[in-house]
Amino acid sequence: MGNADYVYPSNENAERAHRVAVPPPQPFFKSFKCNLKETFFPDDPLRQFKNQPTFKKFILGLQYFLPIVEWAPRYNFRFLKADVIAGITIASLAIPQGISYAKLANLPPILGLYSSFVPPIVYAVMGSSKDLAVGTVAVASLLIGSMLGKEVNATENPQLYLHLAFTATFFAGVFQASFGLLRLGFIVDFLSHATIVGFMGGAATVVCLQQLKGILGISHFTHSTDIVSVMRSVFTQTNEWRWESAVLGCCFLFFLLTTRYFSKRKPKFFWISAMAPLTSVILGSLLVYLTHAEKHGVEVIGQLKKGLNPPSLTDLVFVSPHLMAAIKTGIITGVIAMAEGIAVGRSFAMFKNYHIDGNKEMIAFGMMNIAGSCTSCYLTTGPFSRSAVNFNAGCKTAMSNVVMAMAVMITLLFLTPLFHYTPLVVLSAIIMAAMLGLIDYEAAIHLWKVDKFDFIVCMGAYIGVVFVNIEVGLVAALSISLLRVLLFVARPRTFVLGNIPNSGIYRNVEQYPNAKSIPGILILEIDAPIYFANSSYLRERIARWVVEEEERLKSSGESTLQYVILNMGGVGNIDTSGISMLEEIKKIFDRRALKLVLANPGAEVTKKLDKSKFMENLGQEWIYLTVGEAVAACNFMLHTCNPNPDEKEESGPWNNV
Repeated sequence: MGNADYVYPSNENAERAHRVAVPPPQPFFKSFKCNLKETFFPDDPLRQFKNQPTFKKFILGLQYFLPIVEWAPRYNFRFLKADVIAGITIASLAIPQGISYAKLANLPPILGLYSSFVPPIVYAVMGSSKDLAVGTVAVASLLIGSMLGKEVNATENPQLYLHLAFTATFFAGVFQASFGLLRLGFIVDFLSHATIVGFMGGAATVVCLQQLKGILGISHFTHSTDIVSVMRSVFTQTNEWRWESAVLGCCFLFFLLTTRYFSKRKPKFFWISAMAPLTSVILGSLLVYLTHAEKHGVEVIGQLKKGLNPPSLTDLVFVSPHLMAAIKTGIITGVIAMAEGIAVGRSFAMFKNYHIDGNKEMIAFGMMNIAGSCTSCYLTTGPFSRSAVNFNAGCKTAMSNVVMAMAVMITLLFLTPLFHYTPLVVLSAIIMAAMLGLIDYEAAIHLWKVDKFDFIVCMGAYIGVVFVNIEVGLVAALSISLLRVLLFVARPRTFVLGNIPNSGIYRNVEQYPNAKSIPGILILEIDAPIYFANSSYLRERIARWVVEEEERLKSSGESTLQYVILNMGGVGNIDTSGISMLEEIKKIFDRRALKLVLANPGAEVTKKLDKSKFMENLGQEWIYLTVGEAVAACNFMLHTCNPNPDEKEESGPWNNV
């Protein structure tokens, strides 16, 4: 970091430096309104209502809450043809998956079909995604089974357990809809990508381990979800293992994985993997029926109730002692389902170059779960596997969900007896095949390469879910993510800037080793807002930078340090603690015959520095629009005033900071 090649700006340039303007004062309520709008309405959803007649405003409001009103008038036969094909395709996946996931939640299998009938219709009316296919998901099903299972035994008291599942779904819907209406969607962003990768991978691992019960035909199995309890339960009951069930399960699992691998290699044959679960159910049922395998230890679904969803509004439980358990389950599963559904919807919207509103999606998810809880459904969202099939099948609108619902309705009315001989081992194989696709080890490797802390967050979630339980894993991941946010706030980056040769550009000397230091001047950049949480750290860090620079200059015999320029371009805001920190820094600099100079302060920072009289105390002549102007002015002073370096205090006042 030498300075031999540095070209000093002329005095004329220094004199032409522009003054930093203080923003004109605004009324308190106007400022408060602007801040509120930026926090909760960054997309300004009300702008479309401006200067519109009353009837037009009514139509626009209707379209906002019911997107079907917007796209239905443009619907045509070409769209219908594509949506019918997509809807029938996802129905072939939804039916076996729905039955399987209901068993995972310790609920009657028929509820999986109920949940693929009413919620998709509600979403088609209120959802903004063209590609999201609505239905039950494995992780939420496992969460419901795990959390409610601690409160009520599904085997001993199935009716109360069922009612609690409906109640948890109701509260999940209320929570989701409230988040959307109150514009609180940004809170879901605290579930970072790394958190979701680790959590979903851990939950998928747990779900796969749970399916060993069905694959091996074990009758008595642990209700715990951690890997130690599950493996102990598997290997301490080898006497219950049934080779018939194991062979059947392994064969169907191999078939499902093979079809998925083939469809990945040949995307145009996506329908092969989409039809594979239903094909497995049909083949498994025929095999059991023809060989009477149910008499040789292969468990089957049994009788499924015929008919459409019965009402369940009166089954909701709003009294103690189980109300809090239902609320807790609803909130946790609601957050997970909401985060997954929005992430899936946005990913497919990106491929088709359209936008979905996260808050509108939350309202849609909430309303479909509220409606579902009143019609014998449990928690639903937009699962990735089903949505991927819907996307690949060429869906054009959310009408594909209605087509799927109609196919499920026909199944409920006429075809449920055909599932009597469906072996549970096939359902376990279907779940395992779906879950293995959620263990995204490639994403974990990518996190390790790009950001080690994100990898720690990911593994914290995974280990917590697999070795303790799902709730602990989620809390661990959220805690680590919040810790990282706090570290970003409390320990912001500061770095030294240098001049890029033959230019007026100043950049981080670590990133640009050829950047030159300026004789007698130290340029520091603060890369975060200055708040009470980081003001003490920044004071100490700036002090250390100054001490290190003075020691470097002393050892190299260069000019003594005279000016410290703080580039405030990255400081978006500052509070009173931050202003106090700057005042303390100025006092210490004054004692050491150093001059504090500010460059590029933003509007909010400038306004607060002016109101606190710090700008007056520092002097307007020491605040500049750019680092280049600040350096030019400092160089002008260095070469004209030539301050006496002997005036500096030799004592180290930094110890008193």
